[in-house]
Amino acid sequence: MANIGYARVSTKEQDLSLQIEKLQEHGIDKIFMEKESGSNSKRKELHKALDYLREGDKLIVYKIDRLARSTFDLHKIAKELEERGIGLVFIKEQIDFTTSTGKLMFSLLGSIAEFERDIINERTAEGRERAKAQGKHMGRKGQDEKQVKKALKLYEEREEKGLSVNDIVKMTGVPRSTIYAKRKEVNINEKTGKHGLT
Repeated sequence: MANIGYARVSTKEQDLSLQIEKLQEHGIDKIFMEKESGSNSKRKELHKALDYLREGDKLIVYKIDRLARSTFDLHKIAKELEERGIGLVFIKEQIDFTTSTGKLMFSLLGSIAEFERDIINERTAEGRERAKAQGKHMGRKGQDEKQVKKALKLYEEREEKGLSVNDIVKMTGVPRSTIYAKRKEVNINEKTGKHGLT
């Protein structure tokens, strides 16, 4: 059984010494340290620490916000560790998820995380509905129609103007795939008697 520490600060200018000192007081066998924003999902050292842990080990962190970005994120990590038979301890908050009090807190944490997720989902759905009602489109914006028309015109005139498709892409910003797709669409429309871009 090993005590594995994890310490993090958000920027390279910040100091890890306080966290390291507190972790060492808890008899840490190995410490993973990084200077990375909590909003960065990569957090390489955290992933290394999680991979390093074995059943019966404990992950010890100075403060909750050093480990997780949100209640949902915290619950996800804590649940994964619990399923692997690994303990989780937060020094400052005096929380040990291997104790009966810690297990109760873990259960409450799950409910809060679910509530947090439901609120996010609800807000996202409301945002979509609002955007839909205002005639806005969610996701990536379509290519500007004027630029597409310009690209198609240049494509038609490319031989007499000595232009390559790459030249047209650079001039209009319309991707090669869009030019070909729209050109194909125009050809189909011409054959079926329809006119214009859709």
